[in-house]
Amino acid sequence: MKFIHLSDLHIGKRVNEFSMLEDQKYILKVILGIIDDEKPDGIIIAGDVYDKSVPSAEAVQLLDDFIFRLAERKVPTYIISGNHDSAERLAFGSRLMDMSGIHISPVYDGQVTPHILSDEHGNVNVYMLPFIKPVNVRRFFPDTEIESYTDAVKIAVDNMNVDENERNIIITHQFVTGASRSDSEDVSVGGTDNVDVTVFDCFDYVALGHIHGPQKMARETVRYCGTPLKYSFSEANHKKSVTVVEMGAKGEVEIRTVPLTPYRDMREIKGTYDEITLKENYDNTNCDDYTHIILTDEEDIPDAMNKLRVIYPNLMKLDYDNKRTRSNQFVGGAEDVERKSPFTLFSEFYEKQNNQPMSDEQSEFIQNLIDEIWGDEK
Repeated sequence: MKFIHLSDLHIGKRVNEFSMLEDQKYILKVILGIIDDEKPDGIIIAGDVYDKSVPSAEAVQLLDDFIFRLAERKVPTYIISGNHDSAERLAFGSRLMDMSGIHISPVYDGQVTPHILSDEHGNVNVYMLPFIKPVNVRRFFPDTEIESYTDAVKIAVDNMNVDENERNIIITHQFVTGASRSDSEDVSVGGTDNVDVTVFDCFDYVALGHIHGPQKMARETVRYCGTPLKYSFSEANHKKSVTVVEMGAKGEVEIRTVPLTPYRDMREIKGTYDEITLKENYDNTNCDDYTHIILTDEEDIPDAMNKLRVIYPNLMKLDYDNKRTRSNQFVGGAEDVERKSPFTLFSEFYEKQNNQPMSDEQSEFIQNLIDEIWGDEK
C-alpha cells in the first residue's frame, strides 16, 4: 500500500512581505503531477495547511481548488490541523467531505477513531491526531497527570487502543525531541513543546508535520517530510521533496523521496556591490529567484536595495558583512532560545536593556508571572 506524505503547506504565507501564493499554486500543481505518476492509495497532509488561523480569501480558494483536484482523483486524503491552523475552521464541512474521500481531523475530543484501508496483507489503520497541547488533552482526562507535551501525546495514543498486530499509521503535528529546526518555524521557549519519540513505538509509520526540513527521527519510519517550498533563508540549502511510503506485510516499509523544483528558488549571494552587479557574474543565474544579498563593502551603498532590485527583482533581504557588523553583539538563534528557560531569556533581555540585572523583587515577580502563564500551557 502506497502513501504520499506532505505537510506544512502554509498556504497564504508571506516571506519578508512577499506573497508566496503564486509559488504555492505552482508547487501544488507539481504535486498533483507526482500523485498522477505515483498512483498512491492514500495522501497524507500532516498539518499547517494554512499559515494563519484566519487565512485570507485567496488562501482558502487555493486550498479549495487543491482539495477539489484531489477528490477528482478519488484517492483517500487525510488532513490534520497544525499549530498554525484553526482546528475548528479547517474541520468545517469535514463530514460532508468524508463522502468525497477527503478526511479532515475534527477538533480533538479525547477519541481518535482510525480510518481503515485494506490490501492483500490485511488492514492499515490510519490515525489522525491534530496538533495538541497538554491543556487540550487534560480536559478529557482530568484524573490523569498530564504535565508535558510528551504526557499529552502519550495519553492520546494510549487511548487509541492500537492493535499492534495490524499495520498502523499515525499522522500528527508535534516537535519530536532532537529534530533540526529552521528559522521559519515557531520556537517554544525552553523547549516546552518537546515530545519523546518513544510515544509512537506502536506505529509502523509516523507521518510528522511541523519541522520544515525533511528528516527521520530515531528510526527510518518516523519522518518529517518537510515543506514543499523554502520559507526562510535558513532553508536555502534544503532539498525539498515529497515523501513516498510503501507498506508491504507487517514490518515491511520502504521510503523514498521525489524531488520538488519550485517556480522560484531561494538563495543567498555574498560579495561586494561591484561583484554582485557585474554582468558576467549574474548572467548565468536565475535573477528572479528570491534572494538574500550580503554585501561585504566596508561602506554602505546608498539606496542599495532599490539599485539591486533592478537586477534581482525578488530581492527579499539585504545585509552587510564587514568590520562594523561583525563587531556588533551576537544574538543567539533558535537553538539558543530553545535551550534556555523563559526566566533566563527575560533576565538576559532585561540586563541588556538596562545595563544591570533585575532586583530580587523583580525576579520574584517575573518568575511568578511565568509560572502563571506556562501553567496554562502544561
